[in-house]
Amino acid sequence: MNDYKQLAADGMWKNNPALVQLLGLCPLLAVTATLINGLGLGIATTAVLIGSNVTVSLVRNIVRNEIRIPVFVMVIASFVTIIQLLMNAFTYELYLSLGIFIPLIVTNCAIIGRAEAFASKNPVAPAAYDGLMMGAGFTAVLMLLGGLREVLGSGTLLAGADRLFGQVAENWTMQLFATDQPFLLAILPPGAFIGMGLIIAGKNYLDNRAAAKQVKDTQKVTRIRVTAES
Repeated sequence: MNDYKQLAADGMWKNNPALVQLLGLCPLLAVTATLINGLGLGIATTAVLIGSNVTVSLVRNIVRNEIRIPVFVMVIASFVTIIQLLMNAFTYELYLSLGIFIPLIVTNCAIIGRAEAFASKNPVAPAAYDGLMMGAGFTAVLMLLGGLREVLGSGTLLAGADRLFGQVAENWTMQLFATDQPFLLAILPPGAFIGMGLIIAGKNYLDNRAAAKQVKDTQKVTRIRVTAES
């Protein structure tokens, strides 16, 4: 159970693929103009991570070491194709919005990295959980950056939710403030770089603060009263 807690902590915070490993930044910076775009790409990436980790774990003992990387890439490409066809069928407008970045999931170094570093060395259940946590951590960063850019750029949140959730989400868009013109810096790629830098800086600040508190606690001296009877 402790191993699963460690996998969750690594995926969501300590070894987050976007904040710590800085992997998959190209689609992360390109598609996060809105929260829904980030959520859609995050779900697609998580599904590919889980499917590829499970498959790689299942075949790890029958694939020769010399050809493992090409086999892993073929597995990942197969799951990306499945996700692409499903999004084309059920979330067509979101599929058009994400465009080339759906097939480019196959080039996401975070996915091949987890297949090589973890799934190829562990049983199915931990490999699937690792894929879920790494995907959830990546999705959380996509949603945070997308929400930040959408609020600053357009003053809205959850715009276009119906593209992912269907007609039930047509009224989910929240207008936080009205603006005559969108804040282009937040919407364009330079805004994505600035927003990502601020999020990474925030994580580093929290980590440094926690480390300093831990050092202070270990250095705390407990006074013991020594008597003649002791």
